[in-house]
Amino acid sequence: MTRIDFYILPDEDLRARLVTACRLTETAWLQGLRVHIHADSPALAEQIDNLLWTFRDGTFVPHAIEPSDTANFPVTIGHDWEPPFDCAVLVNLATEAPRFFGRFERVTEIVNQEPAVRDAGRERYRFYRDRGYELHHHELGA
Repeated sequence: MTRIDFYILPDEDLRARLVTACRLTETAWLQGLRVHIHADSPALAEQIDNLLWTFRDGTFVPHAIEPSDTANFPVTIGHDWEPPFDCAVLVNLATEAPRFFGRFERVTEIVNQEPAVRDAGRERYRFYRDRGYELHHHELGA
């Protein structure tokens, strides 16, 4: 069954939320796992795409937004697109759990204190809990 990890940030900073997504993506990629980052919009997908190039000096995480040939990219980003079936980790930055979340080994949810993000995160937590998924909660640096 899919493992769901909630990472809770102490503030409302969007950039901190996206940098956390980049760090978690990098960690999974370095472990040899394929990752899909799911966004709510093309604008958010572009933001995470740009940040993956710059979030840490000297680091490069090979990635692409909704590529037609996913074989060459261990990290994909999409907002209205189903990721490859061989992805192990889903980093969900969208308001709702995507319909395809259950085929991943692990789902990563990153929630900050911005009211809309926090409230949507709580809804997703209840959604997963009510369906019997294994939930883990991580409070990040205050």
